[in-house]
Amino acid sequence: MIDVTRPGTKPQTGKSHIIPNTIRQIEQIFTRMGFEIAQANEVETEQYNFDALNVPEDHPARDMQDTFWIAGVEQTVLRTHTSNTQVRYMESHEPPIRIIAPGRVYRNESIDATHEAQFHQCEGLVVGETISLSNLKHVLLEFLTEFFDNPDTNIRFRPGYFPFVEPGVEVDVSCFRCGNQTGQECNVCKGSGWIEILGAGMVHPHTLAAGGIDADKYQGFAFGMGIERLVMLKYGVDDIRDFYDGDIPFISQF
Repeated sequence: MIDVTRPGTKPQTGKSHIIPNTIRQIEQIFTRMGFEIAQANEVETEQYNFDALNVPEDHPARDMQDTFWIAGVEQTVLRTHTSNTQVRYMESHEPPIRIIAPGRVYRNESIDATHEAQFHQCEGLVVGETISLSNLKHVLLEFLTEFFDNPDTNIRFRPGYFPFVEPGVEVDVSCFRCGNQTGQECNVCKGSGWIEILGAGMVHPHTLAAGGIDADKYQGFAFGMGIERLVMLKYGVDDIRDFYDGDIPFISQF
């Protein structure tokens, strides 16, 4: 017998995950700045994942401990970065180029609080006749200011090495927790006032040439950032594994 006066059971509703939510936010910010969204293969050839990006055959990034190779298929990997989108897009488009390429990437790493075997990156690429590091700085400052919702955001460049850019830079963002106050007790920047956020630089001429771009006429910049790292910094998440453990209370807090 059914008791029609008894309160019903409230149905559970799903909730979108913070990672795709963040990807959509990143896409919205960059599209407002005139960028297009590009996609490329997650299963990729050595040519586009390594060779065209100025990573030679003897580079340590190709080792088995760093890369997932596809068994039974020669010269094929799970892409280790979204930089494979750069050359594929340049092959089919003429400058000026302004794109971002968010997506999943894979690294054959031991999983711990800051490392996962699969995670997400967002690659950016701009190519034109008069592109410079000052353009790169402006774009990144505009993005990070809006992403962290902090009008006092500042960034700095430090020399860094990445095979497919020259010069390469490490990009730091001013700490949004302690207000960039050097020497303060802060669990985010450890008192430095700065947080290492991404890598970038001017696209290497070899990479431009691999995409069919005249490196004597055009130049460009590229940047790559880990999406999980951005989320961890913005919301104070200490363990990257929390994003993939299926913990409903954790996911529901965002």
